[in-house]
Amino acid sequence: MAKAKKISKEQLEELREFVNLINQGQAELGNIEMQKHSLLHKISDAQEDFKRFQSSLREEYGMVSISIEDGSLKPLEEKANETNS
Repeated sequence: MAKAKKISKEQLEELREFVNLINQGQAELGNIEMQKHSLLHKISDAQEDFKRFQSSLREEYGMVSISIEDGSLKPLEEKANETNS
């Protein structure tokens, strides 16, 4: 009996299905990583914008605590004054 030179059609189809599943998974993972990268940049940009906004608030109102509930201001006591007293 001579050895077969090809796999069966059914085996070939199953092989192709596995390869396609793996390729799809890798492509989806790549897309997720691209989304993650984009989100990390958005967060970093938002943090930088927030720092600039905090600086502008500090210039206008001084060292205060701001309630994010109603916007009310509460003066912050400087630690240097507390230790020098």
